[in-house]
This record gives sequence, structure tokens and C-alpha cells, in this order.
Amino acid sequence: MILRVFIFSAFWVAAGTLPAQTSSPLPATTPSLEQRVADLEAYVNNAARGADSANATTSSNISGPGPGHNGWMMTASALVLFMTLPGLALFYGGLVRQKNVLSVLAQCLGIAGLVAILWWAVGYSLVFSRGSPIIGGLKFSFLHGVDSKPNGDYSYWVSQNIFAMYQLMFAIITPALIIGAVAERIRFAAVLLFVGVWMFVVYFPLAHMVWGIDGLMNGVWNEHARIRAIDFAGGTVVHMSSGWSALVLCALLGPRLGFRKEIMAPHSMVLCMVGSGMLWVGWYGFNAGSALGADGIAANAFMTTTLATAVASFTWAMLEYILRGKPSVLGFCSGAVAGLVVITPACGYVDATGAIIIGIAAGIVPFFACTKLKSWFRYDDALDTFGVHAVGGTLGAFVTGVLATGAVNGNLTGPPSVQNGLAGVLGHTLWLEQFKAICITIFMAVVASAIIGFVVKAAIGLRIPPEVERQGLDINEHGEEGYMVSG
Repeated sequence: MILRVFIFSAFWVAAGTLPAQTSSPLPATTPSLEQRVADLEAYVNNAARGADSANATTSSNISGPGPGHNGWMMTASALVLFMTLPGLALFYGGLVRQKNVLSVLAQCLGIAGLVAILWWAVGYSLVFSRGSPIIGGLKFSFLHGVDSKPNGDYSYWVSQNIFAMYQLMFAIITPALIIGAVAERIRFAAVLLFVGVWMFVVYFPLAHMVWGIDGLMNGVWNEHARIRAIDFAGGTVVHMSSGWSALVLCALLGPRLGFRKEIMAPHSMVLCMVGSGMLWVGWYGFNAGSALGADGIAANAFMTTTLATAVASFTWAMLEYILRGKPSVLGFCSGAVAGLVVITPACGYVDATGAIIIGIAAGIVPFFACTKLKSWFRYDDALDTFGVHAVGGTLGAFVTGVLATGAVNGNLTGPPSVQNGLAGVLGHTLWLEQFKAICITIFMAVVASAIIGFVVKAAIGLRIPPEVERQGLDINEHGEEGYMVSG
């Protein structure tokens, strides 16, 4: 009986007889029954309703956000924040020595607060308001006008304030990844100053170019994009930008005292494994959430993320088994993170077989980058940020251009409202468009990070004094210790 009442009520809400909570005041011309049914179909399919078209003359009775899509995006936002706090904090925290564990946690917390302030002030606007192909405008400064109504440039069924908070979580974790390369020797003040400037010079412009509706490299949704690249969830924007910047910053800092002379083993592989597990779980919000709705593309991203990550974790550990005789927990964890990184730009564009291929590649290429490349060039990438995120992100961005298929994402061939030109390069020269985006990302990250690093070094100094480094950052930079051992 209750079910019949619910179905009856839902039908009449759709027909306009009963007022829905998300409905707006009826216009002079009310929607027809056919339009109301079409609007419900659009909601189920996460597509534009009739009132969203440029030439629409009649509004919709369900013109607000869709509760299902909104609910998923709020969940996804929490999952992405979960990746940084506590996921990345524990993953990195377990990998450093005991005397520096709190410094990593403090840097993650400090970055979260700083980036949230910048995002509220101008960051969201510079990335997601319309502007130029390089940077957005100031329309949404201080989140003015960012309310519960959807922004049709990005989603027809998700509240813009939810979309803004979801994207904030990406903005938080990206610079937080950098600290892995410079752990145990960088000043806390230098981290905040570097990140504050880096967000304006690297992250905000790059995110707008790739994801902004009028961005230079938004090959899916900007029909005028000069570079028709694709990046589903952040291979260039998140992993390449942070990974290549991390390499520059760790080179400016120099190696830790005792590097290659003393054992600098992780102080807690338990924390590392727990943190990597949290990253894996949170990454479903990162990847599947990038569909901006609970639809079929999100489901595909969920599947491909799982497959690539599991295969990469297994591949990395089996390489250790073959080459060293023992598969380590660190190997499983590093492989999982590498798989997550490499599948990120591709997860909404490749099928299951593509995900398996990506997983194998993610287990092999970053493995050798972390075990061989670092020893050849003798740079102190403390927690392998460059080897996993820069190398893995670059690999992922490129293979996305090779393996992407319109069979799992119709947006690649262009919906009727957006003739994006991808159909002509998909399966042919899309890899070349990806290569162009890769080159621009590396150039921006390397050059900007070098300039910012030198400025910060001259202004306040990058590195802690040798005596502080020997004693540990926790007690000297934060006045606390991670573990209190009684006598």
C-alpha cells in the first residue's frame, strides 16, 4: 500500500499536480506532460533537460539539482577529502622516520586549511568561471552566486556549491602530494609559502585549461579547444603537476643528511598500509565522482579503477618477488598507489581490458622509476612522489590517448550539442593531443616550481638547520612528538 502511494505521488509530482520540493515557481508557459517526462528521463540519464537548452522557452518543474546525483557527489567529496585526511597523511607518515611523523601530518593539515581559504577567495572562480583559454574570471570570487542551483557548464543535476566543494578536495590533495619528495628536511613555513604561490601559478591555470568550460585543453566540452586532450580525473592536473614540481623542489633542497649512507627505513609499515588502503577507498570518489553524477560513466570508472589498482599492486610486488626474492608490503602499497595514479586520467574512457593493460604498465614503469631511476641520478625523492605521481601521471595521460574508446563514454564522440572534434582523432591521433598536454604540463610545473622555489629560498629559506634535521622536525617545528615512550 505504501509503495503504491509513493508511486502515485511520484507520478503526479512529475505531472505537476503536486508541488515537488525542488520545483521553481511556474512560468507563464507551463511544461507539457511530454516535457515533464523527458525531464525525468534526463535526470535518470544525467543529461540536459529541455529547459537547459539555449533556445528553451519553457522552464522545468524539476529545475533544481537531482537528489541522487547530489547525494553521490557529497559522498564523493567526503571520499576525496578522506584521501588526504587521513589517507595521504598516514601513508606518508608511516614512510618517514619516527622523529618526523607529525611534520607530515601538520603539513597535510596546513595545506588543507590554506587551500580552502584560497579556493573560497578566488581559486574556484579562476578555475571554473568563464574567462580565457588559460585562466577563468572572477565571477565566483568569494563563492558569490555559488548556491544550490546547478551550474549548467559542468553539471545539470549537481548543486554548484557541492561541485565547488568536490573540486576543492582535488585542490587540497594536489599540493599535499608534493611534500612526499621533500619530507624530513623542509621548513613548515616554506611549505605554506610555496604552496600558496604555486596554486596561483600552476594549479589554477592548469585546472582551468583542462577542465574549464572554455579551457585550452578541454577536448571534451570546449569545441574551440586548441588542444583536444582528455583527462577524466586529473592525470595532468593533479599527478603530473605535483610530481614534476616535487622533483624540482627536492633538487633545490638537496638530499637529507646521511642520504645513501644511513638506513632511512619507514618507521611504521602498518601506518603506511592503512594509509594506502584509505587512499584506495577514497579514490573511488576521486575517479567515479568525476563523472559528476551516479551514472553509467561513474560505474565504468569504478570498475576500471578497481581492476587497474589491484593488478598494479600485484605486479609491483611480483616484480620484487622475482628480482629480490621477497614481495614486500611496501611493494604492494606502492603498486596500488601507482595503479590509482595511472588509471586516473583514463578511468572514465577505457574498458575493462584497457584497465588491465594500464594496471600492468603501472606496476612496471613506476617500479623501475622508483628503484632504478632514483639511484642512477641520485636525487632524494624521499617518498617516491616523482617516481609514482610524475612518471605514473605522465604514463597515464599518454596511454589514455591510446586506449580511450567511445564505447564506454559517448562524450568522446561528441553529444549533439557539442561537436568537440574528438571523433576524428579517437583511435588515431588522440595520443598526439595527449602528448601536447603532457609537454605543457611539464613545462608549467618545472619552470614555475623552480622560480617559486628560488624566491621562497631567498625570502625565508627552504631547509631546516642541520641540527634540527638530526633531532627531528616534530619536536622542533611543532613542539610535539608522535610517540611518547615511557621509561
